Amino acid sequence: MKKVIAYLHTHWDREWYREFEVFRLRLLRVFDNVLELLENNKIPSFYFDGQVSALLDYLEIRPEKESLVRKFIAEKKLFIGPCFTLVDEFLTDKTAFEKNLEIGLKISSEFGCNDFIGYLADTFGHSKNIPPIFQKFGIDKCVVWRGCGDFPSEFTFNGINTVNLVRGYFMDIFSAQIPIEQKAELLKGNLDKIAEKSGDNLLLPIGADHLGVEPDIAEQIKQVNKLLDGYEIKLSDPFEYFELVKDNFKQFEWNDELRDNSKTFILQGSYSARTKLKQYNVKCTYLLEQADKLQQKYGSKYNAVIEYAYKLLLKNQAHDGICGCSTDLVHRENITRYEKIIQISNSIIEELRLEHNFKTPIMQSKELIPEYKVISKHFGVENSLLYDTQKIPITEDFTDIYTLKYAPAEPCNIKFEVKNGKIRINNIEMEFVRFKDDGDTYNFGAVADDEGEKAEIYSFKNNIIKTSFFDVQVEFGKTINFKIEWDNKLKNKLWQVKFNLKQPVAETYSEDMNTIIRREFDPDYDMREHLPEMRGIEVKTNFAPMQRYVGAQGFGIITQGLTEYEVKGKSLLVTLLRSTGVISNPKNPSRTTPAGPPFEVPEAQQLGCNCAEFSVAFFEPENYQEYINIIFPNY
Repeated sequence: MKKVIAYLHTHWDREWYREFEVFRLRLLRVFDNVLELLENNKIPSFYFDGQVSALLDYLEIRPEKESLVRKFIAEKKLFIGPCFTLVDEFLTDKTAFEKNLEIGLKISSEFGCNDFIGYLADTFGHSKNIPPIFQKFGIDKCVVWRGCGDFPSEFTFNGINTVNLVRGYFMDIFSAQIPIEQKAELLKGNLDKIAEKSGDNLLLPIGADHLGVEPDIAEQIKQVNKLLDGYEIKLSDPFEYFELVKDNFKQFEWNDELRDNSKTFILQGSYSARTKLKQYNVKCTYLLEQADKLQQKYGSKYNAVIEYAYKLLLKNQAHDGICGCSTDLVHRENITRYEKIIQISNSIIEELRLEHNFKTPIMQSKELIPEYKVISKHFGVENSLLYDTQKIPITEDFTDIYTLKYAPAEPCNIKFEVKNGKIRINNIEMEFVRFKDDGDTYNFGAVADDEGEKAEIYSFKNNIIKTSFFDVQVEFGKTINFKIEWDNKLKNKLWQVKFNLKQPVAETYSEDMNTIIRREFDPDYDMREHLPEMRGIEVKTNFAPMQRYVGAQGFGIITQGLTEYEVKGKSLLVTLLRSTGVISNPKNPSRTTPAGPPFEVPEAQQLGCNCAEFSVAFFEPENYQEYINIIFPNY
């Protein structure tokens, strides 16, 4: 007889296919019920999804429930944290992820919770750099699902004891309106598959997205146990399971990232859905980190507002937010939060600059400053007046104000030419291409016979490359910088910049959690030749996530919010924009089953004004930080 440790949970996206306030009203009903079941001893415990933001959302409306929440946490019947939100692991950086744990653990501890698991049950694959961050914060347990290959239930993931949810976190059988005999049969099928990867003890999540607990769950389990052959389910918590299997973890070790989609969908099209969100995220992460560094240097008087801004950022970095796979209204609210972060960060930086009289890489002034170039000009007032609490600006104070960027003269040692309709950077040819996209916000939908379109290069004059797709502004320095602004009028397209290198691209180096990781590729692999026909398959691709940098063969690309690249033969491609109009397309040729609801999201087509910025240079991966600092200088 195998023992099955079952834990009750709900996976709580603060916002996804419904907007935040709509989901919060549902949260009130779900968690009211959980507390009532705990209070009446109808369930032994509840695991609240590894994050605290949902609890705070609940208590903001139900403050009278706080004492009861604290009581159940103290009695180890309610488990919260360690994260503030369940952020995506590939589209966020190390600073933000550490802030996520720092804030989440502080709140959890204030509520009296001291038992923690790095709970990553639904994030879209897992970075190899996450386990060391957990360990840094004293967390020695982890739970994963997506991205595992043919793994056992227990393994060591880059030094940390990790449980693989073989059948996922989504187990809503007990909520189904079917006879108990049928529930037992369905459970038996799932438990048999978990048992193939487990020993004498199995872990069974009971719950699903935004799902409440069945009031008679204990009785249902009692009835199911009478019908199950070879298994006995015990309602408990995942901590008991970790203790039972503590000797199993060292039997299998994995020290790389978890992005294998042979068993589970990793939904890699989310790296490029809604590019504007990714661009906002990179800008806000950078500015907020700089504001925090400066305020710590000058006395930490902005600590409270910095934490407030990081909470805004982390709410946007929850995986269905930053991944771009929610409704248009959800993502409009994301942009509002991002704009608030920019306002806060810039205000802190400027207040400190005026108080302590230092220069920053970007400044506003009514005078031109040596070694600073003009980015833009507007009619306004000097910041020294705007930030003076003893003054208010009047009409006579308005004048031309320049936005200036520090731009020391840097010699360009890279040969660049546009000739005979081709762009060459040293011996590398650069192209702009686009393809059809029959997919959705989760997956690029490759069209089998699509050979794509290539932009024609018309001219290069006054540092502007004219092409049939758009105009490209070029700036020369230690790196060659490209800025593209265009009015997109095309739906369901993938736009890329393509760099044709000397050799087939068998390996790349890219930034992940503020460090460099190496990935191997089969450069001859073509996803269009492997589009799935069987249900439940997500096609393998040569696409991968990055943060600010990707490189190969001594060639490096630094981007400002472009977070996806592809390998194809001798070419390295970076996605500039991906347009789609549905959260989950049931006819996506790259994925044979839905990954979410088929809600239309016309704003994900990203029609209208778009911008893409990237820089290139020749350097080895170990020197990437030097070049990152050119594009993202320290204040």
